Amino acid sequence: MRPRRTALARGFTLIEVLVALFVFAVAMTVLVQSGTHRAQNLDYLRDRTLASWIAADRITAIRLDPEEISTGTRDGEVEMTRRTWFWEAEVSATEDDTVRRIEVAVRLDEDGEPVARMTGFAPVPGVIADAGDGP
Repeated sequence: MRPRRTALARGFTLIEVLVALFVFAVAMTVLVQSGTHRAQNLDYLRDRTLASWIAADRITAIRLDPEEISTGTRDGEVEMTRRTWFWEAEVSATEDDTVRRIEVAVRLDEDGEPVARMTGFAPVPGVIADAGDGP
């Protein structure tokens, strides 16, 4: 005589197990892709932050050196976080003769796209602004 199966003793069918495995695989794929995207975004934000610091440093260096404030383009490289960063600064005249515009672009490769751009302004040393009509 065979033992009778009750509804409580019933297990999963093969189809149910395969469906559960499929759902698990899809969920794991989504989680791995999300983690990869977050890691890439973190690298991008780190590079952007470092490049912004380099650009701000170059603007400050140009502001502090009276010979650097002359119009024209200059470039160079700097070592930061064990990487070489390439910067290019363009100093140009503005409508106000007492102020220069400084635009700096920072790249990871010499010919690559800029990771960050920054614009600053600096006074021209030795040039006194016209105060206009006084009281």
